Amino acid sequence: MAKNKNKKKKKFEMPNSYVIIMMVTVFVAILSWVLPGGAYNYVDPNASVLQPIPGTFHAVASKPQGIFNIIMAPINGFMQSVDIILYCLVIGGYLALIVKTGALDASIGKVLKKIKGREYLLVPTLMLIFSLAGAAFGIEEETLPFFPVLIPIFLLAGYDTLVGLSVIKVGAALGVMGSIANPFAVAIASKFAGISMGDGIGIRLILLAIYIPSGIIFTMRYAKKVKEDPTKSLVYSQKDEIDSFFLKGAEGEGDVLPEFNLKRKIIMGIFVMSFVIMIWGVLPWSELGITIWPTVHWWFGELTGVFLTASILVAIVDGINSNDFIDTFIAGAADLLSVAIIIGVARGVSVLMTNASITDTLLHFCETGVTSMSSGMFAFMNYIIFLILSFFIPSSSGLATLSMSIMAPLADFAHVGREIVVIGYAAASSMIAIIAPTSGLLMGVLAMTKTSFSTWIKFMWKFLLYIFVVTSAVLVLAAMFVH
Repeated sequence: MAKNKNKKKKKFEMPNSYVIIMMVTVFVAILSWVLPGGAYNYVDPNASVLQPIPGTFHAVASKPQGIFNIIMAPINGFMQSVDIILYCLVIGGYLALIVKTGALDASIGKVLKKIKGREYLLVPTLMLIFSLAGAAFGIEEETLPFFPVLIPIFLLAGYDTLVGLSVIKVGAALGVMGSIANPFAVAIASKFAGISMGDGIGIRLILLAIYIPSGIIFTMRYAKKVKEDPTKSLVYSQKDEIDSFFLKGAEGEGDVLPEFNLKRKIIMGIFVMSFVIMIWGVLPWSELGITIWPTVHWWFGELTGVFLTASILVAIVDGINSNDFIDTFIAGAADLLSVAIIIGVARGVSVLMTNASITDTLLHFCETGVTSMSSGMFAFMNYIIFLILSFFIPSSSGLATLSMSIMAPLADFAHVGREIVVIGYAAASSMIAIIAPTSGLLMGVLAMTKTSFSTWIKFMWKFLLYIFVVTSAVLVLAAMFVH
């Protein structure tokens, strides 16, 4: 008895994204034995994006899915997602090459030197950089190397670790929430929603214009309070521990960041231009009334080619030999292999539902509720649903792949543009990533910076409540008035 009493209760661990998606796959297979098969008539049955016609649902033969179908689901998912998967792997290789050259670190070092003696500019300058990086190419895991580099700089400037955390983590997340061309969120979601990545970019720019200044003001107010009175820091009780960990041997900024020389300037120019070209290639210029250049309708194939070309140019400029180029590129691709795998696994759920003829059945069940909703209410409920789903599926790419086959067509029934669904997904996914204990990246960063989860929540909750209200309002208004 005593032995049993002394046994420690096992702490519940949240399953990772792969396990959750495989559980969903099994659940869908079980549903295929319960739900009747069904189908809609479509506006254009031969279109690449099938738009269901409300009120045309009819029964078809059900096709229950068995164990072998469950096994084949992720394999079929990979086969239908090969363009996105290849794109992610090339992006991973490209980012690894950029990091290897030291160009990103050097550009930040240049900024730090420019504002030396005006440390109050650290917060707005760096937060703007990380936000724009999040908006353009979805920087999240790529922020990890910056914490050990920048946290000591914030401490030396008289701030605390929470200021550094907010600048890097929250800055990047706010950018992702209002993504302009994030290849890991908006691009994937748009692909499976059947729309262009340029659709809804005006609304995303409005959100971005609200998010970034709001984040900067929030962080600067806290930073000013800590600078004036260090005892106001939420981590003041850990000050000695934090200082001894981060400032051991720290002499100054110049010792930890490389020089921003001509070679690195050229590389950063290539880096910026690659994303400018990406945005140019995917935007529907003719629909925006711009005719000075053609709408080229680029998508994942062409974008992969852009980043592969940029990778080669970076290697040439930096003088990386062919062996190092291949090794670095493959290592970078390997870093995003988890993203590629989760896209394939999640896509398998949609494939299984389609094969079982229950996708339209589920849409029909939802249609009855959605048709009675106002467009604004649909936009709000879509946002709430994605907030909940994001907690359980912290992978933004996995969530997009898993959910869009259901959520995007629902927008058609509610007479709302599918871009509203994508915007709600991006805003919800990245907001939850700031506070969800299910996010391995967040928990790793908190551990790295000696910050408890409870302290982080205390620091963030009021700001995130504000972000929730603002996002909800913009989505509701956009759904009501933008067509």
